[in-house]
Amino acid sequence: MVVLSVGRLSSLISDVQVYLPAIKGHVPEDVVRTFSAFLDFCYIVRHDALVEDDLIQLQDALDRFHRYHEIFKTTGVVLSFSLPRQHSLCHYILLIRQFGAPNGLCSSITESKHIKAMKEPWRRSSRFRALGQMLLTNQRLDKLTAARADFEARSMLAGSCLSDALHELRRRA
Repeated sequence: MVVLSVGRLSSLISDVQVYLPAIKGHVPEDVVRTFSAFLDFCYIVRHDALVEDDLIQLQDALDRFHRYHEIFKTTGVVLSFSLPRQHSLCHYILLIRQFGAPNGLCSSITESKHIKAMKEPWRRSSRFRALGQMLLTNQRLDKLTAARADFEARSMLAGSCLSDALHELRRRA
């Protein structure tokens, strides 16, 4: 099954609009229905503002997606579904009611932050009581980032020792 986040789909929407008619008749009808339901969900979620009728349509699109995506199991494409991003779609309606329309928010932003803050420090740890090591790694990386910003603000990273020495020699000559 194709795994797309709502954020990534926004950049692929025109391609997918062409894709659906192209696959119709060449794949089982439920495959087309699955992609169509997912697209409907994504279109609705991208609206700037959502009202109750939109949330009803959103739930309908989600229900259709879950009903039709079973075709991927029955045809043997996948044995089971382990799709965290698609699972997160189940929570959208509640979260929209609590926080408002996502307005095109891309989940890959938070995912990249998660990788930087959790996965990379985990890989650097010994994995024994890793949380303390991970926090220390993040603290040190934050300090290095702050130091680099300070050095750049003071123009301490412009050039090199050699270029500074050559500049000084030329100035004296």
